[in-house]
Amino acid sequence: MEPAQDTVYLGATDLRISPLGIGTMAWGGGLIWTYGRTGYTEADLEHAFQASLAAGINFFDTAEVYGGGKSEQALGRLIKAYQAQVVVATKFMPFPWRLQRQSLLDALKRSLDRLGLPQVDLYQIHWPLPPVPITTWMAALADAIEAGLVRAVGVSNYNAEQMRRAHAALAQRGIPLASNQVQYSLLARAPERNGLLAACRELGITLIAYSPLAQGLLTGKYDPANPPSGALGFLVSRRRLAQIQPLIALLREIGQAHGKTPSQVALNWLICKGAVPIPGAKTGRQAQENTGALGWRLTEAEVAALDATSEPLQA
Repeated sequence: MEPAQDTVYLGATDLRISPLGIGTMAWGGGLIWTYGRTGYTEADLEHAFQASLAAGINFFDTAEVYGGGKSEQALGRLIKAYQAQVVVATKFMPFPWRLQRQSLLDALKRSLDRLGLPQVDLYQIHWPLPPVPITTWMAALADAIEAGLVRAVGVSNYNAEQMRRAHAALAQRGIPLASNQVQYSLLARAPERNGLLAACRELGITLIAYSPLAQGLLTGKYDPANPPSGALGFLVSRRRLAQIQPLIALLREIGQAHGKTPSQVALNWLICKGAVPIPGAKTGRQAQENTGALGWRLTEAEVAALDATSEPLQA
């Protein structure tokens, strides 16, 4: 595959990222994701990293809580091994016992140690959890930028009103809010209905879309006769799988017109909406599948058809 040359700005910053990134929540997660046991190994992660770089992907998202820090460590090792020039995003979890601004700076330094980096490109607040107010964490993010530990800052799982408050608090320090990372897919279109996507466009904030393939439901590999196994199988009923089959059929139909798979069409739909999807990739094959969403674009009519078919399927 030819490397994708196009990049987009991360919010109102000077950082340029690929229109699709890689989410690393499963990297190193042995408890849930069977890393190192029956599922996949560090060699698989290396192949995923290689394939992503080869296709022009330069944006990798992790967090301190992913795999208890192992995701950051795995990503850091690969960056060092390949001397890769990538944009790294990680996250601070505002646990209820973290009450002071200093706790963010302390956690950030531990993340940098695990990543083996002197500075992280994007540092995000993972959830808007109480009891510490949003303004306190925005002040801490501003401190991190002024300390030279962070190039840009963002939030995750903030609603439109919370995001506006974060944006305003940072603006008082002359710092843009670069991004808001939320769940967004053809089966989870809440950002369109609740005003979040519109607010991101208004304020120049990049919407980073996690779970862009709806935990694999949009790949086309599941149906009522072939339900998912493991935890996802408990969460998704056969009735739900039957409901989404018209959408899967449309994804296949549109994909055939472009020489693409259903998952590549679903990811491209998000790119057309102005979001940056971050699908997971635990193997080289999965990474190659993801990168097939780049280098082409759905037509307006195709986006409209996907909108109409997915609309009745929203939970």
